[in-house]
Amino acid sequence: MALQLWENLKDSIFDYTGLSPTTFFTVVALGLALYYVVSGFFSSPDHVHHQRSRNFEEQMEPLPPPVQLGEISEEELKQYDGSDPKKPLLMAIKGQIYDVSQSRMFYGPGGPYALFAGKDASRALAKMSFDEKDLTGDISGLGAFELDALQDWEHKFMSKYVKVGTVKQTVVPVSDGAANSEHVEANNHDAKPAEGGAPESVEPSENADPRNEASSDSIPAETVNKFDGDADKKE
Repeated sequence: MALQLWENLKDSIFDYTGLSPTTFFTVVALGLALYYVVSGFFSSPDHVHHQRSRNFEEQMEPLPPPVQLGEISEEELKQYDGSDPKKPLLMAIKGQIYDVSQSRMFYGPGGPYALFAGKDASRALAKMSFDEKDLTGDISGLGAFELDALQDWEHKFMSKYVKVGTVKQTVVPVSDGAANSEHVEANNHDAKPAEGGAPESVEPSENADPRNEASSDSIPAETVNKFDGDADKKE
């Protein structure tokens, strides 16, 4: 019975298509494969993106709540660059540290902004630079346009991420040699006489003879006698 049906099917395929059964089924298989390939190009992008996002969310574990770290140094901040998946992913702007773990695809390892993680990248964000020398919190010498760009980044982080601490400011100690040189220069400056100043007054000596001072101010005796003689002649 089955053999008779197969013989009838082969005769029908040849009568309607002019092809042998082997060629006919090969053409049908190639047509189905082509259909699935072409339909993949014209499928809805939103549907594909939604499906990928759903699969990614299923693989991701729920993030722990942000932990407040307080004030930490730049070396301690480097430990939160995403290399350890058990630690939060942190990044700082203008000395303020934010937890960016929810954007690990951007700031985590392999992301486009991974080099900013674990650092205060204020200067790099202001200049939109990826140079190693700009990965610092020093923003001195930036122009108005760059400072405005940095301000926009700061507002974005404040509205999207949780602040968990601040970067400890490092104070450069002053060496003893520099302090001594400054002290010597200050003393030399104080000892130098003022240019164009009035001469110092000379105080009288305590051992000076008061009779000499009185005689210098009195009229000579000869002059007094001369005046007396002239007065007698006139009388």
